[in-house]
Amino acid sequence: MEKTRARRANLVITAEENQWLEEMAASKKGQKRHATRAAIMLGYANGESISELARRLALTRASVGTWVDRALEVGVYSAIFDTPHGAEPKITEADLAWAVSIACRKPKDLGYAAEVWSRSALAEHLRRHAQAEGHPALSRAAKSTVQRLLTKHALQPQKVGYYLERRDPEFDRKMAEVLAVYTEVSAREEPDPTMATVSVDEKPGVQAIANTAPDLPPVPGVHRQHARDHEYRRLGTCSIIAGLDLATGRVIARVERRHRSREFVALLRDLNAAYPPDMRIRLILDNHSAHLSRETRAYLASVPNRFLFVLTPKHGSWLNLVETLFAKMARTFLRHIRVSSWEELRDRILLGIAEINAHPVVHRWRAT
Repeated sequence: MEKTRARRANLVITAEENQWLEEMAASKKGQKRHATRAAIMLGYANGESISELARRLALTRASVGTWVDRALEVGVYSAIFDTPHGAEPKITEADLAWAVSIACRKPKDLGYAAEVWSRSALAEHLRRHAQAEGHPALSRAAKSTVQRLLTKHALQPQKVGYYLERRDPEFDRKMAEVLAVYTEVSAREEPDPTMATVSVDEKPGVQAIANTAPDLPPVPGVHRQHARDHEYRRLGTCSIIAGLDLATGRVIARVERRHRSREFVALLRDLNAAYPPDMRIRLILDNHSAHLSRETRAYLASVPNRFLFVLTPKHGSWLNLVETLFAKMARTFLRHIRVSSWEELRDRILLGIAEINAHPVVHRWRAT
């Protein structure tokens, strides 16, 4: 006797499964029996009864009930396809190992255009090559199979994480030297009258972008935010070359079109003029070529014993505290900035720095 709707459980499917069933039911390229089963499961999940489905699809109620029961037992993906000899193909450890090895490779290395896998692309590759590679149990692998596999092995091949490779053999020594300077500065209750410590770096590529239509202000009851036309004009880029005094939080900076040795030397001249002549100026900075160029060394020779360089390790510029200043700029006055000229961008950056200096904040190293 056929089970009634009241005695059968509801078939609960995800949005992804619903979309997949709709595609299977509408497919003209796949097998008709698969499309029919997909239509049964989709209709039942959307509230149709066994009788209604049987009438609409011109099937017997027993046939409709069979595929509904199969979906309730094993899920829609597995229920769509026939199982050989009435049993699900068993996925062995060797099958899983092969699938994991594919997931850990890049699609581009296997002849595809993509850099990373999507679940559907990985499932399609497994299905296409399973028989030839001796893993027939994966010849019908669906996205849900791939998802369970990736979850089991804690893999996310669809994502890319970033790391910094230590290419400096003296990384630890240089890092310790930089952190020792931070510790020394933080330990003082008052700034050292004989030594100023300044963190220096460049923020290149800040874009001068102009609107092609005026921004519209927020209007109560109409829209809550500024409205901006999608089109814009590029007016060039600038580099912010800045020094952050670690004891006072004061910023000395320049805004230039480029960041060469001459621009760096100009900042050194500004720093030289900003501090009493009897103080040494200790700079924490990276290994940029402008910092160690012939032009820079020539200027340093003209002011002997004035500057002391403490270099961060290669690929370790994140150790430089001035990066926190640049992050603050990006969050505040540089955020969504639009200008009418390159000169306006320069002036507004310098105004933002003046606002920072009006209420300076001492930056501390807090990472472990």
